[in-house]
Amino acid sequence: MPGRQGGASERSPLLTYRLCSSISLEGEPRGARAAGARKLSTFLGVVVPTLLSMFSVVLFLRLGFVVGQAGLYQSLAMFLVAYFIIGMTVLSVCAISTNGALDAGGAYYMISRALGPEFGGSIGILFFLANVCGSALYVLGLVEAIVDDFGTPVGEGGLPSNYWFDLLYGTVVLLLCLFVCLVGAGIYAKATFLIFVIVMVVLGTVYLSFFIVNPKTIHLPGNHNGNSTDFPVANASFTGFRLHTLLANLPSAYSLDYTTGRLMSFSTVFAVMFNGCTGIMAGSNMSGDLKQPSYSIPRGTIAAVIFTYLVYNLLAVLLSCTCDRLLLQRNYGFLKDINIWSPFVTVGIYSSTLSAAMSNLIGASRILYALAKDDLFGKALAPAKRTSRGGNPWMAVVLSWLLVQLVLFSGKLNTIAAVVTIFFLLVYATVDLACLALEWASAPNFRPTFQYFTWHTCVLGIAGCAIMMFLISPIYASASMVFMVVLLVTLHYLSPSSSWGYISQALIFHQVRKYLLMLDIRKEHVKFWRPQVLLMVRNPRTSLQLISFMNDLKKSGLYVLGHVELNDLDSLPSDPLPAQSDSWLQLVDRLNVKAFVNLTLSDSVRRGTQQLLFISGLGGMRPNTIALGFYDSTAAKDCLAQHPAFSSEDMAWLSFPPVLGLGSHKRLSPREYVAIIADAVKMLRNVLLARSFDELKLPQALGWRAEPLIDVWPVNLLRPDSSRYVDTCSLFLLQMACVLAMTRSWRRARLRLFLCVERGTRPRGQEDKLRQLLKDLRIKADIHTVPWDEVVALHWHNRQEAEEGHAVNFPGNVACVSEEYLSAVNQLISQQSSAPTVRFLYLPRPPADTSLYVTYLEQLEVLTRGLGPTLLVHGVSAVTSTEL
Repeated sequence: MPGRQGGASERSPLLTYRLCSSISLEGEPRGARAAGARKLSTFLGVVVPTLLSMFSVVLFLRLGFVVGQAGLYQSLAMFLVAYFIIGMTVLSVCAISTNGALDAGGAYYMISRALGPEFGGSIGILFFLANVCGSALYVLGLVEAIVDDFGTPVGEGGLPSNYWFDLLYGTVVLLLCLFVCLVGAGIYAKATFLIFVIVMVVLGTVYLSFFIVNPKTIHLPGNHNGNSTDFPVANASFTGFRLHTLLANLPSAYSLDYTTGRLMSFSTVFAVMFNGCTGIMAGSNMSGDLKQPSYSIPRGTIAAVIFTYLVYNLLAVLLSCTCDRLLLQRNYGFLKDINIWSPFVTVGIYSSTLSAAMSNLIGASRILYALAKDDLFGKALAPAKRTSRGGNPWMAVVLSWLLVQLVLFSGKLNTIAAVVTIFFLLVYATVDLACLALEWASAPNFRPTFQYFTWHTCVLGIAGCAIMMFLISPIYASASMVFMVVLLVTLHYLSPSSSWGYISQALIFHQVRKYLLMLDIRKEHVKFWRPQVLLMVRNPRTSLQLISFMNDLKKSGLYVLGHVELNDLDSLPSDPLPAQSDSWLQLVDRLNVKAFVNLTLSDSVRRGTQQLLFISGLGGMRPNTIALGFYDSTAAKDCLAQHPAFSSEDMAWLSFPPVLGLGSHKRLSPREYVAIIADAVKMLRNVLLARSFDELKLPQALGWRAEPLIDVWPVNLLRPDSSRYVDTCSLFLLQMACVLAMTRSWRRARLRLFLCVERGTRPRGQEDKLRQLLKDLRIKADIHTVPWDEVVALHWHNRQEAEEGHAVNFPGNVACVSEEYLSAVNQLISQQSSAPTVRFLYLPRPPADTSLYVTYLEQLEVLTRGLGPTLLVHGVSAVTSTEL
């Protein structure tokens, strides 16, 4: 089938590459953008944001909680599982990010350009929400630390603490993050570098404190969490390095969380801990601001992941050796109490959580900006496209800030930890899916410079993410996936077409090729036969009803629209067919027919049709039936302008020629038309001739109360001396009528079978045999007996008239058929009942003598004159079976 080719596709690949490289997505020169927004190095743009996002709350505020609840063994297992999952995802991120130029949007940009707009848009929204919730989580973590240090109940002096005051503090912190993100990525990078230095110094003092601080007892104040669960005042110990402390901390000891009063478990603790691993995309989110995204993202992300894994494991071991269980479970901020100088940890907590909040806020804004720029959601995200002179998407930052503010109303860090974790796990799974799809599609242009991945790592990453999602919260996981599917379906039907490339097309190609090779024509069986139709179309303007009718008749088989363009390629500067194919494909889309388009160039219609009969289809999927419009002198009607699927604007770009008036020159002669039928029969193709289908009223246009009628005349009316109903052609005719009645739009249709009988025979016996045949074939039809003695009598003429050429003698036909007889048959058919929706008539084989082709066509014209929508059917092979 010819592919689409437009003006853009005619450019050379080098020219297209240069154009794409020299123009930014905002319409500014790429060089200006590089000098402005794209200025971050690997260390500042990837390593620093990723490290700070992964440390954040968990490092200073929740790592002790994880070890205290899960014990050292399970804590190390959690780290191993978590880093295995993110490790597989990091490999996929590295592969995709090194397979081409990256722009703003991070994971969204990767997924959308790999899997297409449907997956990209739905995952982009989920990733945006994950960053929004993540930013709120880190703000709440910072507020929790501030309140722990300086908070007192309202009215007792100090910093007042309750739900509304905590919300106020979170709002102030978020406003500070908003200010930094509004200034731009440059100041954000400088601020995060300063915070990075502070966090590293604090982390050094934490490790040092385990070795130089003396054992001490730490007072744990009582706590009432509002859930009718009180935690009394207690004392806990920092024992220093003691074997009994280590042994006590090895197994798990899940208990109530002293802030929420909920009983902890492996899944809930893992959800909290995993938030320390969700920052692996922080560097990818800055892809639009990096100097070399494809270089920086893999190296920076892998370095940050390895470093954090070592830090977490070493710190978990040190905590298990030096802190008793009660201290770990009942005091999130105990690291301040055991540090060589407690303000160090306070500064580290404030700095890391503030940095993580900013990282997620700026990441969310970049994703929202990328979504808006791609126009997947139309006007809904249009405001987010606004940028400052320096290229900072300030409006996307403001919108992200508003959503984070809404999430702050949840109030507690542990409340939204599970939601954030599941959102990130879902995003990680789709990143692995994107890489897996690209690998399985075997697309030649998937050539990532990062080679340390396989489809096995992608599958392991997907499986790990899916398992952990449902272990953490089956309800949240199911709801997130349902939300993603709803977005995916919505985007599939409502989003505009994109030029990114659809991985689905590559996968479909890969699978179709495989199954076509498996479709062996030697294994075909009559039980599974289905019509595979090649419909020859002169001008779609006059054939819309026929195109729709054949779409119903194909019964989920192959359907090809064929067209012959009369021209000589030697006299043309280029092939004219690609320019026309787009109009044909648009026609197929607007009519909602499941058809391929096959155009060919030839010096005659007959040769062009032969070409299409030879080349249409592939492997075991080839047309077994050819359908032609009837050859007559009736004036054609332009149905395209009145069709509801086409607007006046469509008429301007459709390249179909205007409808020729009555008496205009035809493209082929009557002899050539019959020769096409004869060619098809010789090539063992079934033949369908459609007459007056411009008058056809499809069932959907008749209304739901109307009952469509399908009249079937399975006897060769040009052979009145032979009225058999069981030859190959008549059985094929019955099968085609039955196939039509089985389709969804014709399901209410009633089949009426007409049995022509003579008085000298036994009509009842013939009817019984025909009814038994229909029963064996499982065809439900009403049988109508039609006496035709008077009509048959007209076909006997004397030999002299036959010799004068007024009739045709067909091979094996001892009778002569006259025009008077054909007119009588035509009258007999039209008088049987009210006009049916469509008639099926027996089409005899063209004569062997080519000089009789014109007379043969004239007789078909007389036979079908004025009968309305009529399909003449000739079958060449057995298509029905009475066996199971």
